[in-house]
Amino acid sequence: MTTPAETTPSAKRVAVVTGASRGIGKSIAMHLADPKGANRHVVLVSRSEGPLSDVRNAIEAIGGSASVKAVDVGDAKALALAIDAIAEQHGRLDILINNAGITKDGLALRMSDEDWDLVLDTNLKSAFVATRAAARHMMRGRFGRIVNISSTSGVVGNAGQANYAAAKAGMLGLTKTIARELGSKGITCNAIAPGFITTDMTDNLPANVKEQVTGMIAVKRLGTPEDIAACVAYVTSDQAGFLTGQTICVDGGMTMC
Repeated sequence: MTTPAETTPSAKRVAVVTGASRGIGKSIAMHLADPKGANRHVVLVSRSEGPLSDVRNAIEAIGGSASVKAVDVGDAKALALAIDAIAEQHGRLDILINNAGITKDGLALRMSDEDWDLVLDTNLKSAFVATRAAARHMMRGRFGRIVNISSTSGVVGNAGQANYAAAKAGMLGLTKTIARELGSKGITCNAIAPGFITTDMTDNLPANVKEQVTGMIAVKRLGTPEDIAACVAYVTSDQAGFLTGQTICVDGGMTMC
């Protein structure tokens, strides 16, 4: 049971970022919470509380405001309840970043049903479940910014990633549909499709692979999580109310999508 103080609407816009414990999600959360920038209260969502607490501490160290909500986004019921609890606690929910995702790569002919289902549930179904729950609260305030972190793999496909590419492509269709359904309610929905971004997973790639990929990128460098976060900051701003239903490829010109 919440106390009156807990249900008092936050003075700041409240943003939920899934998959916020590391990589792109962490960078988005830091960017949105920065008091010199977007200055949102950010609710950090991921499966494990420990890494989220580290991100919250980093945000508070720069003077930002954040809280932690540990939940497995692959558990649809738990995720929906978590979104409702966040909105109730803060008295509002303004921004949702569907960033959580996993990979279970393998050639399509060898891919198991289990690996297909796990990636689709984690990457695509979670975005739908969180959006459905969050939109109900956004409608009350006649304001909302929903951003789905897709991938250029969902735009052009990628060998060995049938499940991941299908999930990320599905996010693009979800984005356009939500934009059409909720635009009249003051809620926008856009997708950001990162290209080759330096993260913990890509740091271990051989140098020759990185060089090959860099050669395919127009700006001749790999992207950073901050490149994605900066785009998210604008798309979720009050000034971006006329931008909806779009897929923005932040890939240095690799796909020209």
